[in-house]
Amino acid sequence: MATYYYGRKILEDKGWVFTAVVVDGRRGMITVFKDIPVQVCQFHQMKTVTKYLTRRPKTAPGVALRTIMLQLPQSTEKEFAKLLFCWKKEWPACLTDKTYITGTNHWYYTHKKVRSAYLSMERNLPYLFTYQKYPELDIPNTTNSLDGSFTHLKDKVNIHHGLRKDRRYKMIEEILGGEAE
Repeated sequence: MATYYYGRKILEDKGWVFTAVVVDGRRGMITVFKDIPVQVCQFHQMKTVTKYLTRRPKTAPGVALRTIMLQLPQSTEKEFAKLLFCWKKEWPACLTDKTYITGTNHWYYTHKKVRSAYLSMERNLPYLFTYQKYPELDIPNTTNSLDGSFTHLKDKVNIHHGLRKDRRYKMIEEILGGEAE
C-alpha cells in the first residue's frame, strides 16, 4: 500500500489533481484515495466473481450468484444490494458451513469459492456504483479505456522481449514521454 501512496504523491507533486479514481479492486487502492470518490471497475469485479464461480457454476447457489453478478452493469446500487441480500437470505449455509478434517481440529469453509465470490461483491458494493452517485464527474464504471492504453504500450515493449529491466523502464519512459508531447 505504501507504493500506492508514494505513486499518488509523485503525481500530485507534478501537478496532477484527482477528482475521482477508478480502481481495479486491488486491496489498498481504496484506502489511498479515501478522500475522493472511488469507483471499483465493474468489469474487474465480474472477472473476480467468475474466477471463483466459473462461467458454469455447478451448484444452485453458484448459479444464482452468477446471475446476480451478470446484472451488475444494468443495476443501481439499491437494486444490486437487494439482490445480494435476497441471495444471502436464501443461501446462508454457503457463508457459514464448515467441513471438519477427520481426526483434527482443523476445518475449512465448505463452499469456499461461492463464499469468496459473495464476500467480494459485498465488500466492494459501496464502490461499484460511485459513477451513479456523482454524475457531474462523468466517472467511467470500468478501467477498460485505460487498459487499452496499456495493451498498446505492452505491444511496443514486448517487441523487444530480451530487454533488461532497466532498459525496459527506459523504453517505457521514452514511449510515454513521446506520446505526451
